[in-house]
Amino acid sequence: MAKILKKIEHVLSVSNSATNLIKGISSRDFSDGKSIVNVFDRSAKNLQRQRSASMENSHVYDYLKEESGYRLSDRVFDIKRKFDRVADLGCGKGYASKHLLDSTVSNLVMIDSCKEILNMAEVPSGINVEKRLADEELIQLDENSVDLVLSSLSLHWVNDLPGTFDNIMKGLKNDGVFIGSVFGGDTLFELRCSVQLAEIEREGGFGPHISPFTAVRDVGGLLNRSGFTMLTIDSDEMVINYPSMFELLWDLKGMGENNAAWTRKPYLQRDSLMAAAAVYKEMYGYPDESIPATFQILYFIGWKPDRSQPKALPRGSGNFSLKDLHRLDEVVKQTKVQPAKNPYSTEKE
Repeated sequence: MAKILKKIEHVLSVSNSATNLIKGISSRDFSDGKSIVNVFDRSAKNLQRQRSASMENSHVYDYLKEESGYRLSDRVFDIKRKFDRVADLGCGKGYASKHLLDSTVSNLVMIDSCKEILNMAEVPSGINVEKRLADEELIQLDENSVDLVLSSLSLHWVNDLPGTFDNIMKGLKNDGVFIGSVFGGDTLFELRCSVQLAEIEREGGFGPHISPFTAVRDVGGLLNRSGFTMLTIDSDEMVINYPSMFELLWDLKGMGENNAAWTRKPYLQRDSLMAAAAVYKEMYGYPDESIPATFQILYFIGWKPDRSQPKALPRGSGNFSLKDLHRLDEVVKQTKVQPAKNPYSTEKE
């Protein structure tokens, strides 16, 4: 067991180095002098999504995106405001949009790069909806045109994520909000380790079969870089059980979440594939012979700055010290605090 754990640590360290190498392999230069790392083959990803949409009973594979979209839409209802114009970037089959209510949203623009999937997208009732075929990476929203931008599990395939965040910032009105979700770095770590161990054992090396994912610190840094304020980022994990590794791979294909990195290997050798399934079951399998697959999902909320937003008090303006936290009740009793007036009260003072 110690030898196995030592080998796993070695594989993970090599994997991180390989991921960094992959990210630096190719780049695109734009007219403004900005160089964008080109990790993903967007045309291949679009073909994969088209094939997933054409599969028989394609809705069967939407369970993960359905759940994530529902959880994302729930965050919209936490904001006590009615949004006049909302854009759902990478809407898919309407995983998040279909849960919106006309009491919260007046106008909705559903944007996706796959025509087949966009045609299948469910439309919420009571809301004016426009479907727009456009690439999430190249989308240009009209400046100060939307109150809310949603994005549910679509931005992790974007190469120019900083540019996309900048475009979203420009499209939002002042005090507008950006709510989204992406897959986190711990997603499918069981599959990644199993395949890499099997390939090292059978072939003496491994290739990038699973695309790189975004880390929590990267999401926060990119949002800050684009000018978003009052950030909220939280992580959620969904662990789903499968009969074997093969059912997991088939479901990933049905979701349209196949590997789309430019450096991906065209196929996995049969011996390595069988060995990976055995390693997966041995290292992570349950007594009933099923296997778990972890999906880490990062949810984030960022606001476009506005004068009406609350601002932090200057340093040194605090009235209490943290060292008095243990006697908080006593401090509150000694402090004369005037009760706040209720602006909706009809009683005469």
